[in-house]
Amino acid sequence: MEASWRQVASGRGRARGRATAAPSSGNGVHLRGVGGGREKGSVGAAGLGPIPGGAATSAAAELMSQKKFEEIKKANQAAAKKLVEEHFNSSSEEEGDEDFEGKRGKIVANTFITYTTQTDGDVRELERTKQYVNEAFQAGAMTCLICIASVKRNQAVWSCSGCFCIFHMPCIQKWAKDSQFLVSSPLTDDDFGKRDYPWPCPKCRFEYKRSDTPSRYYCYCGKVEDPPLDPWLVPHSCGQVCERDFKPPCGHKCLLLCHPGPCPPCPKMVTTTCYCKKAKPIPRRCSAKEWSCHLPCGRKLLCGQHKCENPCHAGSCPPCPRVSRQKCVCGKQVAERSCASPLWHCDQVCGKTLPCGNHTCEQVCHVGACGECPRSGKRFCPCQKSKFSLPCTEDVPTCGDSCDKVLECGIHRCSQRCHRGPCETCRQEVEKHCRCGKHTKRMPCHKPYLCETKCVKMRDCQKHQCRRKCCPGNCPPCDQNCGRTLGCRNHKCPSVCHRGSCYPCPETVDVKCNCGNTKVTVPCGRERTTRPPKCKEQCSRPPTCHHTSQEKHRCHFGCCPPCHQPCRKVLEKCGHLCPAPCHDQALVKQTGRHQPSGPWEQPSEPAFIQTALPCPPCQVPIPMECLGKHEVSPLPCHTVGPYSCRRVCGRTLDCQNHTCMKECHKVTEIDSCTDKNKAGPECLQCEEGCSKSRPPGCPHPCVLPCHPGECPPCVQMLRVKCHCKITSLYVECRKITTADVNEKNLLSCCKNQCPKELPCGHRCKEMCHPGECPFNCNQKVKLRCPCKRIKKELQCNKVRENQISIECDITCKEMKRKASEIKEAEAKAALEEEKRRQQAELEAFENRLKGRRKKNRKRDEVAVELTLWQKYKYHLFPVCAVLVLVFAWYIVHGVD
Repeated sequence: MEASWRQVASGRGRARGRATAAPSSGNGVHLRGVGGGREKGSVGAAGLGPIPGGAATSAAAELMSQKKFEEIKKANQAAAKKLVEEHFNSSSEEEGDEDFEGKRGKIVANTFITYTTQTDGDVRELERTKQYVNEAFQAGAMTCLICIASVKRNQAVWSCSGCFCIFHMPCIQKWAKDSQFLVSSPLTDDDFGKRDYPWPCPKCRFEYKRSDTPSRYYCYCGKVEDPPLDPWLVPHSCGQVCERDFKPPCGHKCLLLCHPGPCPPCPKMVTTTCYCKKAKPIPRRCSAKEWSCHLPCGRKLLCGQHKCENPCHAGSCPPCPRVSRQKCVCGKQVAERSCASPLWHCDQVCGKTLPCGNHTCEQVCHVGACGECPRSGKRFCPCQKSKFSLPCTEDVPTCGDSCDKVLECGIHRCSQRCHRGPCETCRQEVEKHCRCGKHTKRMPCHKPYLCETKCVKMRDCQKHQCRRKCCPGNCPPCDQNCGRTLGCRNHKCPSVCHRGSCYPCPETVDVKCNCGNTKVTVPCGRERTTRPPKCKEQCSRPPTCHHTSQEKHRCHFGCCPPCHQPCRKVLEKCGHLCPAPCHDQALVKQTGRHQPSGPWEQPSEPAFIQTALPCPPCQVPIPMECLGKHEVSPLPCHTVGPYSCRRVCGRTLDCQNHTCMKECHKVTEIDSCTDKNKAGPECLQCEEGCSKSRPPGCPHPCVLPCHPGECPPCVQMLRVKCHCKITSLYVECRKITTADVNEKNLLSCCKNQCPKELPCGHRCKEMCHPGECPFNCNQKVKLRCPCKRIKKELQCNKVRENQISIECDITCKEMKRKASEIKEAEAKAALEEEKRRQQAELEAFENRLKGRRKKNRKRDEVAVELTLWQKYKYHLFPVCAVLVLVFAWYIVHGVD
């Protein structure tokens, strides 16, 4: 695996090297490596000759900058996309504790609902399966042991059927391919691909066939290919009923929804009897259908004499535990032995006389007859070439021929005559090859020849040489420890040196909270990236402030949060308890710190330090009266003392009309004064004039300064107009203001006749008076009839009231009739005169119209239309002459 990574790295390096030696571009600029350069003599695309060095360098720099910008842009976009996918699809994504716990509880309940409700299964039997389901939701629990990376919701996975460990699909496919290659690599090319070599699970070493190599992504139960991502299902689950066969098989299928981990025990109810078949059949869980009635078994044991006294049990009965005295097979010895093994052999030789009568049986304690004497019948000589018929009491002689047996060397034969006993060692000198076949030497045949050459072949680990002297080629497996650092970066491989990737680290690490009560078990190596579990226990650290106990909060890492309990210290000045939050460890910004010159300079001192602050001023409200005794206000304890409420004093001054306008101040009270609103010596003195209201009608102010009591009567003269508005009268102000209506009318009268005119047009005859003039005009007026012929004199008021009227008499009527007849005759004569005038005007107009028609007819016959030149030629000649003169003058003066 390391070799493959090296090849990839070297390939990338070669590709990067090729990229740096790019050919020249179309505009004659050559790029080499990161910086841009220009070859001498390069010609531009337009054929204008070589580009100057400065322009080429700037163009190359601009191109390089644009290329770098695009690469960085693509990298940032890819990183942002990856971050978003990890945030939304990772199994360790951030969720609220309560929401996440509730959501996980609903999913787990829906997964186990068929087991707990429909079959009334025992929830305790689900603990192992529930642990796998909870790990699917737990941050960092689902980890691929091959790449030591988290398994995300949207990634294709494969689950081992032995240990139920989950791996990434690409990781397990590469693992299986590498394992098969390493197993089959020592074989020849002829055997490669013909045998079905297994590959093991990286965790439990459960072996799978080559055909079991995963190629597609299935859910846990294997029904749905590429299961869709559903936030309301267990990750990588299809949501259907599992229906996998239980292990051990019982004929039933799993009723849970598609889930990780092993299936729980079968919850079905079956009717079965006990092991010994004595008790009546009873209904029991299929997973626990085998049961014991706890009665004596009673089955006959193998000894054939006793019965099994153990309680009802599974399987065969144990051997008989009783002990009895039993003879051995030959019957010579008697010993106490277990009843379960009645046949036994002693250590004595049989010793019975054989049928020949000359020898005894040399077999150890045996059963049956001893058999014939082994020296009876035909026997061979030691070299097995001659056969002799001799009695059993005589030994077979040697035949005198050569032995000719193959010696221990396996090449040469024994050259001695037929002899008893083993043949001697081969002493012939031969040309021997060493075991590795690299050297030869002449030496005795019985001695082995091992050269001193060390084998340089690589052992099966492909890392270490054999280094065995005179190795024949079958190098032994490497016996050194692997010692490579595992993917966890914590342990080294304990296996014997091997090829390929090491097995994942089998260790697990408990990631604990600060107090250690809550922990989560993760594969070794994931403890550095796994967040500690959120502990629900209370923090047990002692308080760091003056309080005896700290606020309750959950277990955490780092410093405890600031204490927010009330300080409750006794203040020295007033004796009250400090109500402010605890300030024993307040963060205070340091002053006078050295300011860093830039971001590259690290600050030497922290910006904030924890220090104990003094208690703030006491804020307990104390009722306090202001200086002017206007109000009683609660003041903070630290500011208690005489104070001004900022209001106007408001005490009544000696004038009894105004109040003190100073701001609230101290007032010295006089014992003889009972009025609390009385102004004191500290109050202002009234310096204003009298501002009391004057009597109605008096426009003059009081001549006295501000004083108590009523003002004196006004004696100033007041100028008023009389009722007729002509004469001005002077009257004392007090007379006007104290007079009633009648007296005011008399004071305003000028004693002259009223100058006002009555509605009738005559002057009022009354003396100067107020209001409207009385309408009682008695002056004589002339009154006529409608035709103005009759005339009489009458009083004005009677005429205005329409009490008297003058009517026309008969004479008046006759005169009216004659006048109307004369008017009618005049109107008729005027109308006839108008008609005659109009008739005369009409005849004159017609006569004028006839004369015009004749003149127009004659003019139309003689008139000929003239051209523009004929009409305006006399006007154009002078204009053209003037233009010619102007042009000639311009030419003459322009040349000069």
